[in-house]
Amino acid sequence: MLLAIDCGNTNTVFSIWNGAKFVGTWRISTDHTRTADEYYVWLTSLLHLGGADVTVTDAIISSTAPRVVFNLRVLCNRYFNCRPLVVGKPDCALPVMPRVDQGTTVGPDRLVNTVAGYHRHGGDLVIVDFGTATTFDVVDHDGAYIGGAIAPGVNLSLEALHMAAAALPHVDISRPQAAIGTNTVACMQSGVYWGYIGLVEGVVRRIRQERDRPMKVIGTGGLAPLFDQGFDLFDSVDDDLTMQGLVLIHRHNLELDTA
Repeated sequence: MLLAIDCGNTNTVFSIWNGAKFVGTWRISTDHTRTADEYYVWLTSLLHLGGADVTVTDAIISSTAPRVVFNLRVLCNRYFNCRPLVVGKPDCALPVMPRVDQGTTVGPDRLVNTVAGYHRHGGDLVIVDFGTATTFDVVDHDGAYIGGAIAPGVNLSLEALHMAAAALPHVDISRPQAAIGTNTVACMQSGVYWGYIGLVEGVVRRIRQERDRPMKVIGTGGLAPLFDQGFDLFDSVDDDLTMQGLVLIHRHNLELDTA
């Protein structure tokens, strides 16, 4: 079975793929001090509690936090006796190489989303990922990543307001009942929620103008469904786009090895 690991700046997701479907998915906070031994105890405890009969034979890692990769490699080598593929490294091939400025390093999460988005929806896409940052990934007609945009994430913006303005409390993001807030919390929620609706609409509109062709918009990330309520922001919302992309990249590399 394949162990797929998506390490973001805030959380790290572990999923087990049995060749046909994901049999389990677990989430833990990203921490570069966490050792391979700690990962193993945590993961095997969850597998045991869930009653899953799992034998990991392969692994693939996507990480936007480079300091975490070493211990994840050790986890795979020591406890699962396999050498993991790491997206973005030279030995991890992509179905289509990105077309960006020479010397530019593209975030592994954006490459993984591109592969999965093209596989599921075809080319000419804008993938909007609501993570620690809100990213816009533009996928060409042949599945190549060709650039995009990066904005502060929703929760990051709320945290910045709370940290920088002493009078503003910490609030959770939710869809407000009205644009005009009648208390501080409602005002903050309105500004962030409607502000990000406008952000997505504006950036997507600019991308479509520059591309001068029809572009599907795919939402992903934990907050994508919240911003999809009652609007036509997205043609589709894919919650598991990143994990599906890891499976596809692993499969592509297996096919290259056996060709």
